[in-house]
Amino acid sequence: MIHIPALRLGKLYKSLATVKLVHHVTGDSVAEISQINGSQIVRDISRMGEARAELQAISMAKMVAMVKEAGRIFASENLPCGSESQSFEDYIRCLSATTGSPMVFCKRNAGKVEFVLRNIDTILAGLTRGINLEILDAGHGTMDGRTLCFSPTCESFGAILPSNSPGVHSLWVPAIALKIPLVLKPGREEPWTPNRVLQALLKAGIPPMALNLCPADHAGAGEILRGAGRSMLFGDSSTTDPYRNDHRVEIHGPGFSKILLGEDQADNWRNYLDLMLESIAANGGRSCINVSGIWTPRHGKAIAQALGERLAQVQARAWDDPKAELAAFANPDVAERISAMADNLLQTPGAVDVTEKIRGSSRLVREGRCAWLLPTIVNCDTQHPLANKEFLFPYASVVECPQSDMLKIIGPTLVATALTQDQVFRKDLMNSKYIDRINLGPIPSTRLTWDQPHEGNLFTHLYRQRAFQQSSF
Repeated sequence: MIHIPALRLGKLYKSLATVKLVHHVTGDSVAEISQINGSQIVRDISRMGEARAELQAISMAKMVAMVKEAGRIFASENLPCGSESQSFEDYIRCLSATTGSPMVFCKRNAGKVEFVLRNIDTILAGLTRGINLEILDAGHGTMDGRTLCFSPTCESFGAILPSNSPGVHSLWVPAIALKIPLVLKPGREEPWTPNRVLQALLKAGIPPMALNLCPADHAGAGEILRGAGRSMLFGDSSTTDPYRNDHRVEIHGPGFSKILLGEDQADNWRNYLDLMLESIAANGGRSCINVSGIWTPRHGKAIAQALGERLAQVQARAWDDPKAELAAFANPDVAERISAMADNLLQTPGAVDVTEKIRGSSRLVREGRCAWLLPTIVNCDTQHPLANKEFLFPYASVVECPQSDMLKIIGPTLVATALTQDQVFRKDLMNSKYIDRINLGPIPSTRLTWDQPHEGNLFTHLYRQRAFQQSSF
């Protein structure tokens, strides 16, 4: 069995307190993870000023080169995983074993992490809006005849990470390239990706003191959020809501992403069926950028029926099946609770589970230790509680709503794919306060341009621009 130690100030730390990880299918032990407590985290964070000084001594050009090299190492070399040496293929198998995410998903999402590491110069250009990165070396400089000055908002960056998809780890990677030390709490079932990224960064030459992997309980997570000057938090509403108004914490919670059909395209909905399916079901529907709502002025029942007929064909498959389209729940009780929640909401008049009628069976599938939730399409009205609900599996409501009312009632929307050529509606979309990212035209919500942040901007989270003048003596 693999033992994964904590990484404290770049040094491995084996604790007497451990958590065991088991294979989601067999129940066999796969790994144990050393746990550290809140006081240890507080002590380590207190030394992040030293780590920040080490990073500051390295030029941005060299930092970028090292992170790009880490991308190559991450995807191709054997790397330490505790006392063992782990290949990329072994990493994928372990990742799938403890999270329930199929190997095909794990490999695809690990590719996103590799891409961000290898293309960190492009990512930083998008985050910084193209400033000359050498300005961050001195803290000030000129660009296009303007004086620019930036100062860090923190001495360390913390991240409370999830277990549902390794792709999310691409979001914190730019912090180290921006010379901010990392304090990471991995998801309980997913220490594999942050550990592998940190080991790749170490091998590429990043100063060890700036790299910290802190497996901990809820109290330890709280110490990271309180102690790190800036942080990133993943979770559902119950986890993220307490930090909603804390400017130090960048929230990555439910996305409530949507596809909006304009009056001019509603009759052409069949042309966009594949787009809708990809947006709903890609990556097993587990991302905040997956669509959880289709809003249309008309043809709601027909759209729901067509989506239901296609998605009702999706089956639960084994974790190592290359055709797998769904992620298993490593804890079947979670799947049962989610399904029961959906069923309870369906008791409210005004909603129909179209997929269940087509399948003739429940969305919940149990087999041994595993459980899956089959795709669910609900046709409902705008006031129904399922109209703006998000679940951790392929789910979407189809809602009929006049175009003139859509932007008034859709609520917070991380990604909106707007299918319309109506220039007035497009202008209204661009001015909407509810939408974070807008795709104008037939672009799946799950397809990102990596040089543009889809939720928050890590650079402005970690640096602030300030006025600066200097005079010669």
